[in-house]
Amino acid sequence: MKMHAPDFLKMKGLKRIAMLTAYTCPVARCLETAGIPVILVGDSVGMVEMGFDSTRDVTVEHMEYHIGAVRRGAPNTHIIGDLPYDTDKTPALALACAKRLLAAGADSVKLEGPKTDVISYLVQNGISVVGHTGLTPQTAKNFLKVGRTADDARRIVDEAFLIQNAGAFMLILEHIPSDLAHTVTSSLDIITIGIGAGPDCDGQVLVINDALGLGDYWPPFSKQYAHLSKSIVDVANRFLSEVESQQFPNNTA
Repeated sequence: MKMHAPDFLKMKGLKRIAMLTAYTCPVARCLETAGIPVILVGDSVGMVEMGFDSTRDVTVEHMEYHIGAVRRGAPNTHIIGDLPYDTDKTPALALACAKRLLAAGADSVKLEGPKTDVISYLVQNGISVVGHTGLTPQTAKNFLKVGRTADDARRIVDEAFLIQNAGAFMLILEHIPSDLAHTVTSSLDIITIGIGAGPDCDGQVLVINDALGLGDYWPPFSKQYAHLSKSIVDVANRFLSEVESQQFPNNTA
């Protein structure tokens, strides 16, 4: 059964939460069949599926399209939809865009940074919000680990509390030292989900393309459980050879 925001709060410290991204209906269907409890339709779709150089090129329309596809594949899974870059500049704009993502099929929305006025406004208007601190790709100048100095670590801790106190029910911690993630997780009342943040968060998230080995580059903190890029090349090569030799379609039933 699909979990709602209060259900996640009850899970803190009890069970590790596995989250994967998805962008298409068939993949979402597979994740729901496997029992993955949370799917993130991230703006990472822009880089891993659409070929953009940055997540900043992703639009609300892109997110609506992919959220709709994922919802059709995973009707009973909690789906988080990313608010794209600059769609949370003001509380009113963020609310309008969040409503579009929910109408497309999301159960909650995620936004980057300590935008407390936006988060609290969304929550006051009935929107469940996931926060995001540490490395924030929409505004980052590079993808290096953050929080390695005392001042930067303190900033991240402060942001985590600001995000929690504004009303978020979950917090993504991205690419920070594991001891810092442990400090944040043990200090907060809300669920933390790590990506490149060590083992002590309440859950972990991976980009599905990274987990599948689909692409030509994967972050150092990711894990490849398969290497589908090689499989696709192998299939395409076999198809090419059989068409050219006229084996296909003659050898089909």
